[in-house]
Amino acid sequence: MDGYRNNAAKTTACLFLFLAIFFTGTVQTSSAQKRTGKFTVEYADSSGLRDRNAQILWGNVVFRHDSTYMYCDSAYFNQSANTMEAFSRVRIEQGDTLFIYGDYLHYDANIQLARLRRNVRMVNRDVILLTDSFNYDRIADLAYYFDNGQLLDSANKLKSVYGQYSPHTKLAHFKDSVQLTNPQFVLASDTLVYNTENRIADIVSPTVIRSDSGTVYTNRGWYNTATEESLLQNRSLVVSKDKTKTITADSLFYNKPTGFVEAFGNMVLNDTVKKVILLGNYGYYDEIGKFAFATDSAQMIEYSQKDSLFAHADTMMMTTVAGEEREIRAYYGVRFYRVDLQGVCDSLLFNTADSVLNMYKNPILWNTGYQLNGDTIKILFNDSAIERMNVLRYAFAIQKLETAGDSSYFNQLKGKNLTAYFRGGEVYNMHVDGNAESVYYPVDEADGSFVGLFKSVSSYINFDIKDRKPVRIVWYPEPDCDILPLSDLTPADKFLKDFIDYDYLRPKSKTDIFLRVKMKVEDVPQPRRALGRRKPNTSHEP
Repeated sequence: MDGYRNNAAKTTACLFLFLAIFFTGTVQTSSAQKRTGKFTVEYADSSGLRDRNAQILWGNVVFRHDSTYMYCDSAYFNQSANTMEAFSRVRIEQGDTLFIYGDYLHYDANIQLARLRRNVRMVNRDVILLTDSFNYDRIADLAYYFDNGQLLDSANKLKSVYGQYSPHTKLAHFKDSVQLTNPQFVLASDTLVYNTENRIADIVSPTVIRSDSGTVYTNRGWYNTATEESLLQNRSLVVSKDKTKTITADSLFYNKPTGFVEAFGNMVLNDTVKKVILLGNYGYYDEIGKFAFATDSAQMIEYSQKDSLFAHADTMMMTTVAGEEREIRAYYGVRFYRVDLQGVCDSLLFNTADSVLNMYKNPILWNTGYQLNGDTIKILFNDSAIERMNVLRYAFAIQKLETAGDSSYFNQLKGKNLTAYFRGGEVYNMHVDGNAESVYYPVDEADGSFVGLFKSVSSYINFDIKDRKPVRIVWYPEPDCDILPLSDLTPADKFLKDFIDYDYLRPKSKTDIFLRVKMKVEDVPQPRRALGRRKPNTSHEP
């Protein structure tokens, strides 16, 4: 009885094992058939045997694999291997959107790979791919060529040595000698990703984009070929058509139709004609309006001479006016430095047409030992060298003198308006027109010591200066004057009213322009009534 039970148990176990193997094999076979589908000959005008493994078909031959149909004039069909070769007028139709044409086709139904050669053309709606060596992986839904080809849509033509395209995702990848041609521009690159649906090209390698408005150099970003908008990263560079202006930044947003370039992070805009560079952590440039803007550590560099001028402000703008002339504006906290010239003010305007630099609201200027300040300062340049300076309204000029270690002596000149003339970067003449006052320390030529203090008041004073010392003084009319010995001087005698030494505000180097130095409260000029302003009309008459 026990032996019978043991045999029954063994028989039952064998039966379950057989059923498991049978059903497992059935499932695997069904999965494989589902994956590869049935590959059949749908029609042929004639057929015959090439050998025991291959069938010869010719005349309007039609194959079907799943929902894909393949057409040709003649073919070899190896049913046991599940492969075929097709010749002449080859055509693949997958659904109603994908069509592939060629002269030769090898198709392996096991891996669903179609290899087409010679005069290959793939059409997917408005996308056409042309090449002579082409493979289409139906499982991965990936078509690719590897010996030169091109992809065309309604707007662009792309060429490369290697390319691949997915009809499902609409993404195309190109590598080696890539060129995208558009009626408005040409893009050249080593590697490019292109979406045929939204027509956006993803830039992933060094790329050059040339158009009628200029050239773009970049290695990362994207370019919308439909709207001609782009985001360019990794210090991309945009060069104007005439190659006279360039702009670069960590990231650039470029709208080519409007000519608008927006820059983020370390922007550098260079005008090589006017020798001006505009910098900032944020800015933009309007190619059509020829207007540039910079803020966040905004800086301007004028480099036409050996010694460059460095200027900083909260906001800086550059506009093209009267042809190729430039107008530069700076607002809020202006500070600038050049070896022979330094200054601070609230706002600044410079026009290359008349070469005049205008400084507004508490402007202060330093030049070779002189400090000048007033309501407004105008500086006339001749080929970037100072030619003349006008200090308008409440003008004040001082020159610090050093003697025996005592730095409390200053030559001083003040009045309504002051004009200074320069030669070789040095003041050689200075005159004051209106309410002119002066403090001057004559020097003993024998030992260089101060003779005393000379004070004068007149309507007009003119100084001729040589080696930074007055050599001839003219007053008109005759001045009221005093000569005081040094030993009798009091602090009040040594300074004219409103005298202030602003040296603590002075930029001492090109990096000093970024220092935030505030004017002392006690040094801020008191509000003044503008000279020449009409009195208020209190009678209410027009």
